[in-house]
Amino acid sequence: MPSPTALLAEQVKQATADGADLFLTGVTMGGGPDHWAVEAHLRRGLKVYATPDAARTFDDDLTRVETMGVRIVDGPNGVAGARRLEMRDFYFSELMDALRSFHVSTAFDAVAVAVFDHGAAPPDISDRRFRFDYLREQVERGTGLDGFGFLASEIPARMTRMQAVVRTWTGSEPLFLMDTGPAAILGALEDPRVSELEHAMVANLGNFHTIAALLDGRRIAGLFEHHTGELTREKLEGYLDALATGTLSNQAVFDDMGHGALELGAVAGPSAPLALTGPRRALLDGSRLRPNLAVPHGDMMLTGCFGLLRALAVRLPDLGPAIAGQLGARP
Repeated sequence: MPSPTALLAEQVKQATADGADLFLTGVTMGGGPDHWAVEAHLRRGLKVYATPDAARTFDDDLTRVETMGVRIVDGPNGVAGARRLEMRDFYFSELMDALRSFHVSTAFDAVAVAVFDHGAAPPDISDRRFRFDYLREQVERGTGLDGFGFLASEIPARMTRMQAVVRTWTGSEPLFLMDTGPAAILGALEDPRVSELEHAMVANLGNFHTIAALLDGRRIAGLFEHHTGELTREKLEGYLDALATGTLSNQAVFDDMGHGALELGAVAGPSAPLALTGPRRALLDGSRLRPNLAVPHGDMMLTGCFGLLRALAVRLPDLGPAIAGQLGARP
């Protein structure tokens, strides 16, 4: 299915074509295509109104959002005639309608959702640094990849996109949230060729972000995150080489428009084999690193979903047997 940001972007583009002003409501959601569509709408001389929560999709600093040309409003007063669009990441009712249309049960023991969350960076701090500081702190907790997941009541206050998903959830079942990057890395370990490795590098090349982890068993021994669009094959190979040897510089990644890297010191021994997943994995086609393409349970595009389930089983152990019954024993 199209991502929520792509769905909203199409609605914005239709409003642009119709010459209609916009009133954006709802909650903070993922950016990218929706942000670009709103900018194009404004360039056409059309108006965009937004509530504060919706506006934070474009920047945590509402002053910057107003500088874009978006008018921040508390409600519908003064936006007469503007087309209303709701901003949200979680299309739960629509998903349930789709399942029911195919006579699939919609009775659940829990609901698990993954989103990429930069967090609400203070005005004087780069959102890229803020994001990577969060990743670093999670790694330093020593809870591994599973530790990037939270029940709704446990989500750190600064992770505003996760919090926004919680605000749109009206069900009674437990809601579990996780970051997309760690979920994908955890899911890649479901591939038998990856799970049998004692040491491995696992990279998820997403549409907008790339994350790679050096794993010593289940321990995160190294990590970096970058914008996929800023990477070439040669540049990514260089970063992965440095990750494998423990020589990757946090500042170098940041200066290259990435988020950052953990600096954990040199790594002894041979380089760990590389496993690759994600929709942009073709970036390393023909690479000298000769990556394994992780295909957990035969479906690369569900890699993150498998990781979500494994992390959920750790946080809610009562669900462990049912999840293991579907996925098998944990690698």
